[in-house]
Amino acid sequence: MPDQKSIEVCLTPALLNLYDTSSSIVVVIDILRATSSIVYGIDNGAEAIIPVAHVEDCLNYADKGFLLAAERNGEVVEGYDFGNSPFSYTSERVKGKTIVLTTTNGTKAMHMAREEAYQVVVGSFLNLSALCKWLKVQEKNVLLLCAGWKDKFNLEDTLFAGAVVNELRKDFTHFDDSCVVAEDIYLLAKDDLRTYLHKSSHSHRLAQLNIEEDVKFCLQRNICETIPVLIGDTLIALKA
Repeated sequence: MPDQKSIEVCLTPALLNLYDTSSSIVVVIDILRATSSIVYGIDNGAEAIIPVAHVEDCLNYADKGFLLAAERNGEVVEGYDFGNSPFSYTSERVKGKTIVLTTTNGTKAMHMAREEAYQVVVGSFLNLSALCKWLKVQEKNVLLLCAGWKDKFNLEDTLFAGAVVNELRKDFTHFDDSCVVAEDIYLLAKDDLRTYLHKSSHSHRLAQLNIEEDVKFCLQRNICETIPVLIGDTLIALKA
């Protein structure tokens, strides 16, 4: 294993071009709610989730028998099976199924990351421990890519990035300043994530949609063991 591995935090996809990801595992983070729902869905037996960039792209799969999921600005797009609420990704609904998914921020970040990254995986509080255990033993640098909100910084994704940095600090040699900021925020908030995130703009945005239970669900730690990995254009469960 290399003596010196680096971990970095990209606070928004708008900054991704500043990072060399060719030898890095990129962890895509969209806590509220895309990556949380993806982790939960794959953990509940979804065969695959195909992230697409645009709502219209879902229609290319309409005749394949897949579930079509589309979210924009926090709401389900009219005419689609569901959006990105984790409660739509229960085993009863998704086990054995393939889902085509597009969201405002998360799926865009995945498409950007896969252009150059060595590997792309999906992180959330739901699989925090499993993800960190796996990252510790990989012989690669790590970039934590926060999906943000329409290319802007957000608190919840940075908070999760800080949780990962805190878990991995002893196993990596080099950290950037974004890691320091993210970890400091996490240490400030870790004892009551929900109260801290009442400050966030996206939390207020989602409150107007009356989906507080979604937010609480997405802040649960370590209820899933699965790590989704992007192979080609499809997310599947990472095989140990």
